[in-house]
Amino acid sequence: MKSKMLFLICVCLIAFVFIAPSANAQDPVKVASQAFVEKLNNDNVRVLEYHSKPGSKEAMHTHSTSVLYVVSGGKFKSTTPDGKSQVVEYKSGDVVWRESLTHSGENVGDTEIHAILIEVKEAKPAMKK
Repeated sequence: MKSKMLFLICVCLIAFVFIAPSANAQDPVKVASQAFVEKLNNDNVRVLEYHSKPGSKEAMHTHSTSVLYVVSGGKFKSTTPDGKSQVVEYKSGDVVWRESLTHSGENVGDTEIHAILIEVKEAKPAMKK
């Protein structure tokens, strides 16, 4: 009986340690602070500045629906939690609309990527005057 209980506790702990973190949305500023800096956060948007040197990687994180403005382009590999990867070549000046996204990232090019990410929050009704 004791061994069954100990086994059950171990299984629960393993599930909590390995499964729970991936199920929760991870803030890019917290899990990839080397790449993301929060510039503005209000009721409507959150603005992040992004820098990624060649070879840099970011842990799995989540973005809400957003607009991406590429200051300096480069090759970026995005991997979703299901393991699917996509390499995108961003050009300086690109503006991209992105639906909410959970992914890890890697700069697979030979240039530093610099971008501004504007995450859109849920719209609130306008106040009547």
